[in-house]
Amino acid sequence: MAGQSQQYPTSLGTSDATSIRLLGQDLAGDLMGKVGFGELAFWLVTLRRPTSGEVRLFETVLVALADHGFTPTAIAARLTFLSAPESLQGALASGLLGGGSRFLGVTEDTGKFLADVLAQQDGALPATEPEWDALARVAVRDRQAARQRVPGLGHPVHKEQDPRTPVIVRTAREEGLYGPHLALFEAIGRVAPEVLGRALPLNGAGVCGAALADLGLPVELLRGFALLARTAGLLGQLAEELRQPIANDIYFAVDRNAEYQPPGDGQP
Repeated sequence: MAGQSQQYPTSLGTSDATSIRLLGQDLAGDLMGKVGFGELAFWLVTLRRPTSGEVRLFETVLVALADHGFTPTAIAARLTFLSAPESLQGALASGLLGGGSRFLGVTEDTGKFLADVLAQQDGALPATEPEWDALARVAVRDRQAARQRVPGLGHPVHKEQDPRTPVIVRTAREEGLYGPHLALFEAIGRVAPEVLGRALPLNGAGVCGAALADLGLPVELLRGFALLARTAGLLGQLAEELRQPIANDIYFAVDRNAEYQPPGDGQP
């Protein structure tokens, strides 16, 4: 109605002339210096304060995803910084935009895949390892029949074992947070060789997705947590670019070795 004030409800943050409120707390008095960033990130999404065990597992996942060297996301960020050094936000954004089905996005893809398989069980989850293996075998065969890759299987560098995977599984067990998503993911790792005919390790991005799903975080947001972690890594990459620049060398290596081919010459 005309003249009626519009209301925009939020359970996150508000402020007035003298205070800032966040999650029902006084930001300056209750949170600053008392709550870690990982704990706050979890709290902001779930609207509940996590337990110490949940914080430990959540931050273990963030550390696992923060930086993996000269990945395409890191190279994109460095090259963008070279092109537009006045735009730090542009460099960070360019790296984050590369979070997709091959890098970073695997975390969400795996979480969604596991959640979908579990949802089809209507709450009747396996109770023993052989039962988990049977469920995993069906899930892998279904993906194989659909000519789709199983998210979270395989790694371009770690051919036998991703060193992050056992750490996250162990942490979840130690904190009593090992749930059905991790159980199914480990079962997939056990049965995949017999179904697919080759051994593929459970990769770190995938186990991160399973752990985040077991923490009760929305599977639709799992890529966001991977991007949150990678933001720290990209900032580190840009800091290193300032100290030891390599982006210009990458640019020249490609540009000076470009070989012109007339259109249609050797093209399919």
